[in-house]
Formats: sequence, structure tokens, C-alpha cells
Amino acid sequence: MALPIEDYALIGDCQTAALVGRDGSIDWLCFPRFDSASMFGALLGNEDHGRWLVAPVASLYESATVTVTRKYRENTFTLITTWVTAEGEVEVIDFMPYGNRRADVVRRIRGVRGSVAMHTELLIRFGYATALPWLRQAPEAGGHAVIAVAGPDAIVARGIELHSADHKHTANFIISAGETRDLTMTWYPAHRNPPSAVNVDEVLAHTSEWWNSWASHCEPTEKYPEIVKRSLLVLRALTHEDTGGIVAAATTSLPEWFGGSRNWDYRYVWLRDAALTLHVLLDHGYVAEAEAWRRWLLRAIAGDPADVQIMYGLSGERWLEERELDSLPGYEGASPVRIGNGAFNQFQGDVFGEVMVALQAARRAGVHENDFSWPLQRALMTFVEDNWNRPDNGIWEIRGPERHFTHSRVMLWAALDCAITAVEEFGLEGPVETWIKIRAEIHEEIERDGWDAERGTYTQYYGGTGVDASLLQLPQVGYLAADDPRMLGTVAAIEEELLVDGLVLRYLTESGVDGLPEGENPFLACSFWLVEQYASSGRLADATMLMDRLVGFANDVGLISEEYDTVNERQAGNTPQALSHLALVRAADAISKVTSLK
Repeated sequence: MALPIEDYALIGDCQTAALVGRDGSIDWLCFPRFDSASMFGALLGNEDHGRWLVAPVASLYESATVTVTRKYRENTFTLITTWVTAEGEVEVIDFMPYGNRRADVVRRIRGVRGSVAMHTELLIRFGYATALPWLRQAPEAGGHAVIAVAGPDAIVARGIELHSADHKHTANFIISAGETRDLTMTWYPAHRNPPSAVNVDEVLAHTSEWWNSWASHCEPTEKYPEIVKRSLLVLRALTHEDTGGIVAAATTSLPEWFGGSRNWDYRYVWLRDAALTLHVLLDHGYVAEAEAWRRWLLRAIAGDPADVQIMYGLSGERWLEERELDSLPGYEGASPVRIGNGAFNQFQGDVFGEVMVALQAARRAGVHENDFSWPLQRALMTFVEDNWNRPDNGIWEIRGPERHFTHSRVMLWAALDCAITAVEEFGLEGPVETWIKIRAEIHEEIERDGWDAERGTYTQYYGGTGVDASLLQLPQVGYLAADDPRMLGTVAAIEEELLVDGLVLRYLTESGVDGLPEGENPFLACSFWLVEQYASSGRLADATMLMDRLVGFANDVGLISEEYDTVNERQAGNTPQALSHLALVRAADAISKVTSLK
């Protein structure tokens, strides 16, 4: 069975990523892209669904005394796992080389003290565990090498002589103080010859240098600087190097509710999440990333604005048909396991606001409007002009009936507000009178239909009585001030209705609004939004108290998933979650801003 979600660390090369467990097993890996089929799928099943274990022999026995600690080397995704056994101490250094245009995983074992018996176990299961590969010893590939092939996929594993047993390949070896042994695995298209062996010293040095150089440009926060920097690094690791697309998470189908069916594929680019990521990167000095993402956006949504989707593949692919797999039983039995995401054909009006807000932030940061950028925004606004009154599926991709969600209406207001600002402050051309008129109509409608005067709160949707955590974003886009009485009333309603053990639910799933079985853990981004709201409305002590608690949910290497199970005190949902990490950065920024003014 897979480990608790918080027991996994991420390694990546900005093309894809792997999850490495505290037990030394790589339980999730999709080569060559984030959204490729898995070759290690034990995360969504067990070891028979593919994994690569490297660990002391003693760790395989419950009776043995073994301690394990982990950390990232400086500001990188080079993972160092230190094992201490009765016989000695050993380090396993896991990383994926950056920038070599290959699909490599490197596992360097270094003896620190004494002599430690080690065990490695390799089970390749291509195609989401549907393809058992043909394996053979391949001395022609250099040294001890094994090649595995199935259909279009192939890998070559080097570094130690592996022995076949029960459809897996294993080896035992001794590592003594001062010794180093490198195990490598490289994916390649099966119709090609296997790539040459990687020079581990060179790629390790280059990879470390690149990540540290990227991190050195980060403009730090006064409060929570280390977890903020790690969160920004996570956002960079989830950004596809070639295309500029930013995936929402590295995984699919990790459950929002253990044992339930709310299991979704997050290995795609949501315009919302990517736009919000762009905003926090800009706030911390990363202008080049903004330019790369804008280029991705221009490519992805080129054409008729009526065809704009809320999400795309890494290269701008539009067809993301949702399918259920029977080859993987699911994390702790939570099924179905899904690939693709049916939300790609939903209408979510809020996306236009998030995109326009992010592009306005890019303008303010000095990103030049090229020949395509403003025309693209004009095209988006033309679509808004024609469709602003449509009901939608909302920020949470509701699979129930379309409604006029208050948050979506506010974000459409924000899209128009940004377009008006572009004309009035930056001298760009556009039908500003039309935009001003529609903006006023939306504002009037929100205050009339999205406001519950009796409770003194904005509502989740027009005509509804419940609230939604997305309403915490209203001050973030300038719709009203954080200390406006209407916002304070909304916060009070959210605290009353959506707080569970001090954390914020997205909405009440038992209301039936989403058309899915009820049951969900608190959504971490929403709690970070509440921190930002507290800080911005004068409740600094409450903001700091909640922030300290939320930061404490990060695992030992600073990663945060989508949700948190307060009953069992464990992470839930896909991981690491871009929305959680970017909301953490915004919350830290808000606290730092208020603190600096005192």
C-alpha cells in the first residue's frame, strides 16, 4: 500500500516529476511529461503497479532499528535521504537532471559511516500499469545495464547487476564509508537506441547550480521566508520548461475524501491556477516566467474566443477527455482513478477575471505588450461582452446545474475593470464606454442578487442562502476593501458555516450543489485566503495564528497537498498542489506587508 501523502517528496526536471517515499521507493513517475502515462504507479495501488526501491535491507524488517531523515540540498529538488542503521549510515541522493534534454532519474548512494547492506528493487509497469515490459540484460549499453521495452516506451537502467525474480529485478549490495555508487534510469522512445550513460557528477553540479541560481533571484518576504521560497520553487518545478504551461499538481486521483470518488487528474494547465501562479511569481521578481506563460497563453487560446477553455494540456492540447482506469485500484482504494478531466468543456466565467488580472500585473511589472498580447485580451473581452450574463460551473467546477455564482460574477467584473484600466492608465485602445457600462450592470446585479441582507453576507450563488470560500477573493481583485462591512459580514458567515476544526471548506458538499456524493476535507488554499483576509482587515493576530498552523501542515521537505484531514491529521488530495503553494505565498506577503507598516 502507498504511504501517507505527506511521506512523499518531489524530484523533477521541469518536464515531469517523481514522488519519492520516506521508505526509499519512487511510487509515481510519468515519463517524459507530467501528463504521460505512469511507469511507476504504486502511489495508486501497490508495488505491483510499478516502483523503484532503494533502501537499507534493515528497513525492510519491522524489528530492525532504522531512522530516516530527509532534506533538499539548498534551494534545489535534489533530495537527500539519510538512513541510520545498527551497522552504519548511508545517504541516498535522488534527483532528475535539469536541462540535458533527456528523461533521467539518478539515485546516488553514498556511504557515510560503517557498512550498510542495501537493497534495490525495480518494477517497471508502463501505461498506467497496463503493460508488463520485456526486460533483458544489455551489456552493450555499458556496464551493468537492463533494458525494458513495451510498446512505445523503453528504459535503460544502469549501475548494478540486477536479477530477475517474479516480474521484478532486484539486487543486494554493501555500501561502506567513503564509497559511492550511482544507479541511473533513462526513458527513451522504444524505436530508438538507448541513450548513453549520464555523467552523474556533471549533471548533479549543473542541476544544483541552476536551481540555486533561480532561487537567488527571489525577492524574499519578511515573514515565513523559507517556506515561501520553497513554495516558489514548487511552482517553478510544476512549470513545463518547453511550453511554459503550469500544471495544477504532479499527480492524478489522490482523493479529496479518503475512500471516496472525488479523485481528479490535475496534471493539466488551468488558466485560473496558472494565472494566479504568474501573479505571485511576478510579486517576487520573476518577470521572465510571466513572459513565458503569456506566450503559452497566446498559443493555447489562439483563434475564436468563443472556443476558450478553462484548461489545456501542457502544449495547449484542447481534448482532455476524462476516462476511468481499471488498471490502478486507487490510493488506499479510493476509486475511480481518472485520467483526463471532464471540466475542460465547462464554462467558468471567473477564468476571464483571473487571466486579465494576471496580465494586468504583468503590464505593471514592465512586461511589454507585443503585437498579439493586447489583441488577445481584446478578443477575450469581446467574448465577455457577449456572454457576461451566462450562468456557469463556477471556480470549483460544479458538476451540478449551471448557476450565477457570485464569485464568477465578481471575476467578470474584475476582467472588465482590468480592461478599463488598460485603456485609461496605459493608453491601450478599446471600447471603454461599453466596458464601463457592463461593469456597472454586473456590480448592480451582484449587490442585488448576490447579497443576503438578512444575514449580511454575499452568497455562493444568486438565490442561494449558503456561502462559499471563494468569496474571500473579492478584496483580492479590488471589488471591495477587506475591511468593508459587507466583507466582514461575509467573513463572519464563512467562519460560522465553513470552518471545520479551524480550517475552511470550499462550500458545504451536503447541499448537493455539485451533483456529487458529499464529503470533503478542508481545502488549504481557502484557509490561506482567510489568512490574507485577516491580515488585510486588521486581524493580524488571527492571521498569524492560522498561518502558523497551516505552515505546520507542510511535510518535512516543505510540500503541501490540496486538502488536510484534521481528524486523522494527514494531507489529502493531489500533491504538491500549485494553488495551495501560491495561496501560501500570498498569505505570507499579506502578513509581511502589515507587519512592515507597524
